[in-house]
Amino acid sequence: MRRPALAIAAALALSSAAAAAPVAFDGSWKTQRFSLFSSNDYGFGGDTLTVRSEGSVSLAYRPLPETLWTSQSASWAWAVDQGVPATDLRRKGGDDRNLALYFVFLPAAEAERMKGSNVRKLLGNDSARVLVYVWGGDHRRGAVLPSPYLGARGKTVVLRPSGTGSARERVDLAGDYARAFGGDPGALVGLAVSGDSDDTDSRIDARISGLQLN
Repeated sequence: MRRPALAIAAALALSSAAAAAPVAFDGSWKTQRFSLFSSNDYGFGGDTLTVRSEGSVSLAYRPLPETLWTSQSASWAWAVDQGVPATDLRRKGGDDRNLALYFVFLPAAEAERMKGSNVRKLLGNDSARVLVYVWGGDHRRGAVLPSPYLGARGKTVVLRPSGTGSARERVDLAGDYARAFGGDPGALVGLAVSGDSDDTDSRIDARISGLQLN
């Protein structure tokens, strides 16, 4: 009975790997400034995105094709070589963090209507819900916090507190959405990445690689 069991396990592993969809850091990503005078430096390199921030904050965003709207989980690796001090991520104007990865959801009908919209319109849409996975802050792993900028539309999920190092993550988008907002997540229409060092006037040198959706 051992060989059939091993064969089934191998088939399931291959099926899971085949279902994983890599998300490239390519020309489909666009940057969004929040200030005319400062912005992060993003390096788009296919499998890897580098983020350098020096007393600045900005966002890199990409829409997702409809084939990925039903994604239920995500995985990636990230590393921080230099980062910001611990902050209170609930405090507007004092919530610097090393890295934040945003997952933007809309109801299916609204997702169709909002196709082609820029990230400001999406994040400002009353129907949008945003899970923000963060490396930073002075909070325990797994804490779900209110967003000081998105209000009821966004929740911060702490994966790692402030500090340096490297790690791999796998998140249950559907489960975290239900925990943060209740109900089903609808369509995953876009992703964003940010580094935020303007409040503490500090420096970030970090990267994200191997981003996949399932």
